[in-house]
Amino acid sequence: MDTQTRPDPVARARELEAEIAAAADEIERTRRIPEALLGRLHDSRLFRMLLPRSAGGDETEPAVYVAAVEELARHDASIAWNAFVANSSALIAAYLEPAVSDAIFADPRSIVAWGPPNASRARAVDAGYRLTGKWDFASGCRQARWMGAHCLVLEADGALRPNRFGRPTVRTLLFPASEVTLFDTWRTIGLRGTASDSYAANDLFVSEAFSTTREDPTLRRERGPLYAFTMQGLYATGVAAVALGIARAMLSELITLASRKAPRGLARLADNAVVQADVARAEARLGSARAYLIETLTTIYAQADDVAPIEIADRARVRLACTNAIQGAVEVADFAYKGAGVDAIFPGSPFERRFRDMHTLSQQIQARTAHFEQIGQILLGVPPEEFL
Repeated sequence: MDTQTRPDPVARARELEAEIAAAADEIERTRRIPEALLGRLHDSRLFRMLLPRSAGGDETEPAVYVAAVEELARHDASIAWNAFVANSSALIAAYLEPAVSDAIFADPRSIVAWGPPNASRARAVDAGYRLTGKWDFASGCRQARWMGAHCLVLEADGALRPNRFGRPTVRTLLFPASEVTLFDTWRTIGLRGTASDSYAANDLFVSEAFSTTREDPTLRRERGPLYAFTMQGLYATGVAAVALGIARAMLSELITLASRKAPRGLARLADNAVVQADVARAEARLGSARAYLIETLTTIYAQADDVAPIEIADRARVRLACTNAIQGAVEVADFAYKGAGVDAIFPGSPFERRFRDMHTLSQQIQARTAHFEQIGQILLGVPPEEFL
């Protein structure tokens, strides 16, 4: 499928609006995506936006990808989260040999899921690794056909394998989902439908071919400007997109509510000068955060090299734009929730679930304010210890 005939992912996300809205209560209750909706998401190719074309993906440019995930998040944050995580994991194809990538992604419904790195170690053996460990926060694992594990590598002599920076390397091992045990651990206040459960492997053999590392973007085999971005940077754009979508939906709902709500003894909220000014400020905060993110991604993508990864300064710009977008979205969501008054506190309101989803997202590592400190160091010429 060439670029001219490939459907617009934003339009595809918009087409699913009614189906996502109809399934939202079931997603919240069961903590799973209904099979029919999951099938529609696969058919829409929204899990394959960042997958290389060589592996059957759409290789969507980052700004368009953000807009598509944002559109999903306006209707259900868990769906959007699962979509961005599936796309983030699909980026590993850029680091794999073509035959291995094909083995994983030739199935049009193949999704890779994994949890973040921890202290687990893979033991190096002949032709591969022996893996034992447990990982948490594996968003999308309930619909994944392949799983991954990020772990340190223990050599035969007991030493940890170093990377080219002299630090212990983090290796990513990939294997069929049927080879691990899943644990139902995801019982949270928000983003319940992501089913970000835990999983464990016990003395699992993984061949060398089905392993790689995502920590060094110079090692990627797939060329092109999309893969000049780091996996961590594109992951952050996904979190930002979900946050922007939630906040946009909440602000829109507040505006709708303000046109008809009149607190006891007062005029409509829409006629209140303070509310008018605050809505305008919220619109500017959200719109400017989004515009800064889109402009940053578009500019860097247009200038990115086919081979060399983007420089540290550009990686910092991506991180700054994402962190700013997430922080701005949280602020606007809080304003909309507060502005809605008691209308926001009831289950099933247009605000309550989104508020819980946003404040689950806000606890994720991508949302932490410490990113500003690290970026400030780079802007001030202080060399970072590590920045990918």
